[in-house]
Amino acid sequence: MTTDVLIVGGGIAGSSLAILLGREGINVELFERGHFPREKACGEGIMPAGVGVLEKLGVAEAVGGMPFYGVRYHFGEKIAEGRFPPAGDISVVGRGQRRLRLDSVLFQAAAATAGVRAHIDAPVESINCENGRVTGVCASGNLYRAGLVVAADGAHSRIRQQLGLDTRPERKRFGVRAHFRLALNREQPAWVDVFVGHGYELYVTPLPEREILVAGLADSRALGEPLDRAFRRWWNSHRTLAWRLEGAKQTSKLLSCALLTGRTSVGVAPGVALLGDAASFSDPITGGGITQALQAAELLATYIASRLGTNEQWLSEFDRDRRALFRDYEVLTRMVLWLADHPQLAAWALSTLSRCPKLFSHLLGVSNGSRRLLRSETLGVKQSFLCREF
Repeated sequence: MTTDVLIVGGGIAGSSLAILLGREGINVELFERGHFPREKACGEGIMPAGVGVLEKLGVAEAVGGMPFYGVRYHFGEKIAEGRFPPAGDISVVGRGQRRLRLDSVLFQAAAATAGVRAHIDAPVESINCENGRVTGVCASGNLYRAGLVVAADGAHSRIRQQLGLDTRPERKRFGVRAHFRLALNREQPAWVDVFVGHGYELYVTPLPEREILVAGLADSRALGEPLDRAFRRWWNSHRTLAWRLEGAKQTSKLLSCALLTGRTSVGVAPGVALLGDAASFSDPITGGGITQALQAAELLATYIASRLGTNEQWLSEFDRDRRALFRDYEVLTRMVLWLADHPQLAAWALSTLSRCPKLFSHLLGVSNGSRRLLRSETLGVKQSFLCREF
């Protein structure tokens, strides 16, 4: 069986790519090892640039979600509040939505797209290589061939492992999350609230039907008690969050994930491109994972539509452009992780952001993928840059 493109993984990146390619008249086989809806231990905030991609895909209305307008950091009694900055035609509103719904809507839209053949409960066992090039995959005992294979099979990508592109994680951090439905007498602010504690951060994202996601990130070495006990202690340690959760009903099981950072030295090989978390994933401390998956799918679709079937040098060009697209986000993530390890400096940074809302807004634009970290005209300027009009 031969087609134009084989996509392994029907999550956000894989399904979005399938939709975009199908609309270009490219034949696609999409393989999803599980089925939808399914739970996942991850954040559920879609940054404005990600909402913009969903709008281009025509699924934003079906995805729905609770709007939020920025991020608020809480450090003790200090609060720094930043709104998403305007950036051309990109929305300035993010959305919080359960992955149960987001993943299902995208996969269903992909399956309904002309030219896309979607398979569920169809794990890919191995890749097929001929003369040093990936030419297809083996799934359910059958060999499928294609002009290009796209590995969008997640952080623990089997295809990445089979290609020998795995790397060791840089930090041993873990994530944990649960959903709560708020009591009627409790507010649901239109913000993502981040509560910074000793050795951990809690992220509270508004969701439809008065639900919120409470997600925690922490260093694995700092956990000295059962996870459920630590999670409860964390949110009870913050007066504002404890009050908000008073009388709330937990609506999902506590889920955790243990691998929060990973990347490859190269995200392509002859006949194959890695996409989404299979290519790289940053610590979610800056919250752009969903948006990056959508943006990377859009970028790869552009390359495939114009270059599929030509000299495969374009794969390296795509990989270079993808890394450039997310480079500033990676730098920002490293900066925030470093501050998380230095509480006194983190307190100073939050104090600075609270006094310079335009700086905070600019950094949110970097996290959103709509702004560069440093404009060329600001390189080399002195500390007055911090409070300059962006």
